[in-house]
Amino acid sequence: FELGVVPQEVAIVYRVALAALALVVLAIVQRRRLTVPLRFLPAVALQGVFMFCANYYFVYHGAAYIASGLIAVLFTSIVILNAVNERLFFGKRIQPSTLIAGALSLCGVALMFWPEVSTLSLDDDAVKGFALVLTGAYMASLGNMAAVLSTRRKLPVIAVNAQGMALGALCSALFAVVTNKPFIVDWQPAYIGSLLFLALPGTAIAFGLYLQLIERIGPTKASYTTVMLPVVALLISTVFEGYEWSALAISGLAIALVGNVLALAAKASPAPKSPAP
Repeated sequence: FELGVVPQEVAIVYRVALAALALVVLAIVQRRRLTVPLRFLPAVALQGVFMFCANYYFVYHGAAYIASGLIAVLFTSIVILNAVNERLFFGKRIQPSTLIAGALSLCGVALMFWPEVSTLSLDDDAVKGFALVLTGAYMASLGNMAAVLSTRRKLPVIAVNAQGMALGALCSALFAVVTNKPFIVDWQPAYIGSLLFLALPGTAIAFGLYLQLIERIGPTKASYTTVMLPVVALLISTVFEGYEWSALAISGLAIALVGNVLALAAKASPAPKSPAP
C-alpha cells in the first residue's frame, strides 16, 4: 500500500517523522527525558542514518523489483551480518552455532516462500532488487552496531529513538529535495492506514522493543526476530487471505524455528577485554 503514488524517499520521511513525533509526545506525557549527552550524539546519529534512513531507502527501492517473500528471505541475512559486524567492531567471536543457526534460518524462510524463490529469474531487475535489499540489510546491521553503543551506555531508549528517527527523517527529506521528489500525500484510506500502521506499531513501538532486546541479548540474537517476521506475515495471511500451508512451507517453518532455538540457546561469547589505559 505504501508503494505507488508517493515517492519512496518521501514515504520514508512521513513514516519516520510520524514515529519520532509519536515518541516525543509519549515522552512529554510520561515526563521522560528526551536529551542525550552531547558526547554520545555521534552514535545516535549513526543509528538514525543507518537504521531509519539508509535501511528503509534501499529496502523500499528493492521492493519495486522483487516480491515481498524474497525480501523476507534476503533480509534474514542480517543474522549473519550482525555476527560478522559484532566481530569487526566489538571483537566478539563468531560461534559456529551462530553460523549454523543463520544458515538454517535462511533455508527455512526460503522454503516458506518457495513458490516465489523457485520462479526467480536472474534478469537485470531481479539482480538490482537483490543488491538493493542486501545493501539495506547491511545498513540495518550497521544501525544495530550503533544501537549497541547506546544500550551499553544506558541511554534512554525513547530519547535515542526519537532523536535517531528525527535525524533519519531529516536525511531522507534532504535526499528527496536533492533528487526533486515531490512531497505529495496519497489520501486514500489504504495508504493513510498503512502509513499509520508502519509509523506507530511498526516503527515507534517496534524499535523501542528491539533496542531493549539488543540490550538484553545482544544484536545477533535480537536479529533472529527477522526470521519470525515472515512467520507472522504468513499466519496473518492464513487468517485474512486464505493462505494454505504446503508441506514445504511447514518444513520451512520447522527449520526456521530450530535455527532460532539453536541461536537463542547458545551461550554468549564475551568480547575480549581491552588493555588498561
